[in-house]
Amino acid sequence: MAVIKDEHLPRRAKLFYGTGDFGFALTDTVIGVLFAIFLTDVVGLAPALAAAIFIGRTWDYINDPIIGYISDRTRTRWGRRRPFLLVGFIPFALGFSMMWIIPPIHSQIWLAVYYGAAFFIYDTFATLVYMPYYALTPELTEDYDERTNLTSYRMFFSLVGQLVAFVVPLAIIGSMIPANGLTVTWTGVGLGLASAMPLIIVFFGTRERSEHLEQVQPTIKESVRAAFGNRPFFFAVGVFLFTNTAFSIIQSILLYFLKYHMHLEEQSDMIMGTVFIAALISLPFWVWASKHWDKRIAYVIGMVFFSVVMITMIMMNPAWSPVYIFVLAGLAGIGVGAMDVLPWAMIPDAIEWDELKTGSRHEGMFYSLVTLIGKVDGSIAVPMMLLVMGWSGFIPNAAVQPASAILAIRLMTGLAPSIFLCLGILFALFYPLTRIRHAELRREIAARKAAKAAEAIVPAVGPNEDI
Repeated sequence: MAVIKDEHLPRRAKLFYGTGDFGFALTDTVIGVLFAIFLTDVVGLAPALAAAIFIGRTWDYINDPIIGYISDRTRTRWGRRRPFLLVGFIPFALGFSMMWIIPPIHSQIWLAVYYGAAFFIYDTFATLVYMPYYALTPELTEDYDERTNLTSYRMFFSLVGQLVAFVVPLAIIGSMIPANGLTVTWTGVGLGLASAMPLIIVFFGTRERSEHLEQVQPTIKESVRAAFGNRPFFFAVGVFLFTNTAFSIIQSILLYFLKYHMHLEEQSDMIMGTVFIAALISLPFWVWASKHWDKRIAYVIGMVFFSVVMITMIMMNPAWSPVYIFVLAGLAGIGVGAMDVLPWAMIPDAIEWDELKTGSRHEGMFYSLVTLIGKVDGSIAVPMMLLVMGWSGFIPNAAVQPASAILAIRLMTGLAPSIFLCLGILFALFYPLTRIRHAELRREIAARKAAKAAEAIVPAVGPNEDI
């Protein structure tokens, strides 16, 4: 029986890899938190037109698999994934900056066209860099627990990026009103540049496993068939989809909740900062939990806890002391820590299941589908939120909102994400790869590789030759 030794990455490699997610978390969170309210309260777009801009993100349904397939087939002296980071980091920053420029256009339709095009350009270049970045995880280590540990490093920087995204822009901008439009633009440009720089650190600070470069390049048909035939991947993607959808709704509605229901817009940066400081503090606990309970059990516990916290927020009254919202923000942060680490830690384990069944590895295609799923939630959850806001009678920047709008904001803050979290829990319960089963997969793969290596070194002997 092949023996699988524990595989430990140097801390330096984990740190260098983890820094890359600072930029992706920063840009994604700023878009999730501020872009909708920027369009409605600063630019002045109608909620329905703003929703149409987010629906345009469906371009990624095509874009992500293409980049994933190309990166799987890329062969360079720098590896399969890292060259994309070097080529794409500047266009990534420029695309993000375009989204925060306010053009001298007065037509609602043409404003929607401009921001739709800017979002399209940003999304294209973002896919070019972050899909190969995510696909690096299973190529840096094959160890079950080490992947969780590596993911925790990435999520540390991710949470720092989210913390910066929630706190810094609001502290600089103040209120999201038309008078602060130029400040929003320059803040967006600065954040775009800050988000691109970590990709250079990842490029120079990591190395891909050489054996993966030597594997036969899969066809796109083989890659797609491998992804759709992978049962663990199916359930892991379900967990990822519903978790991300819940989080997309929360981060896009939270500022509306604080501004219009709780009347705490001036304290929103501190409240959101509390969420992510608590999430950072909780990361070691969730890494420990995944090692002692398996990843799916830790996920279920975390999401049940998070759902209870979000449902509790529905009952909050603006007359309550702000202390209560800060306490709930801290408790929500514990759930956010689980939400960030555990779904991502499940994905790479399905790679070995694929390798055992097909004899090949298709990380690029797998992670392109994961990032695509991340776009699906954004192209559904945020437009849904904006449309509900429009139907409820929401009035941008109004001192007093209709009761129907306040009810919609409260339900979108607590009930809607909890429904999606429950669906994620259901998929997690059927996720089949425990630590024991994953170790068995790796032993079977190692045994097969050892057998092939032994066959390759045995010289061919003819029937009439002496041995």
